[in-house]
Amino acid sequence: MNILDVVQSRKTCKAFDATKPLSKAQIEGIKTLLRYAPSSVNSQPWHFFLIESEAAKARIKPAMMEANQAKVMDAPLTVVFAVSNHLDDAALLHIADQEDQDQRYPTPENRAANEQGRKFFVDLNSKTREMQNHWCERQAYIALGTLLLGAEALGINATPIEGYFPEKMDEVLNLQEKNLHSIVVVTLGFSSKEDYNATLPKSRLPEDEIFTAL
Repeated sequence: MNILDVVQSRKTCKAFDATKPLSKAQIEGIKTLLRYAPSSVNSQPWHFFLIESEAAKARIKPAMMEANQAKVMDAPLTVVFAVSNHLDDAALLHIADQEDQDQRYPTPENRAANEQGRKFFVDLNSKTREMQNHWCERQAYIALGTLLLGAEALGINATPIEGYFPEKMDEVLNLQEKNLHSIVVVTLGFSSKEDYNATLPKSRLPEDEIFTAL
């Protein structure tokens, strides 16, 4: 499917068919989309919780606002996006070591220069802990966009959800102990006949309102 067709056909799913599971290949595709999503200086300051079992759905249900609980219970997969509370030097070294393992550096000098550049940019966005948190969250939203378009290309319906209780979600998933906090939830599966949005036309502002050619 052409990417332009994907972006024009994708719609937020309002109701999922609980009788239609995702295949193993589709779940692996979703994981690939998230794993290979871009991030600034390849920082990857994220962790994704895959909610598949009925027990896991019931566990996070109290953390969802009432209007979104049915989506979690009916969708075959829910992804909770979390990001690091603190991206420290050890995390940056771990990234560099993985890049080295993946043969990203032709020479030790290339690695040293890349590490220096990454640390400079992370520090630039880490004047305060809150500033760094916001920067990490922005990286995860790049992964969110990648997932939404990629899921459509795989024939999977998706719903991004900010309508949940972050403190409760962090509690039920023990995120504080993992140096993480949640930022957004995505339900994935297939639309049911109750999904009224599936048949509605898309609506966007006209080009002359959102583009300025200089």
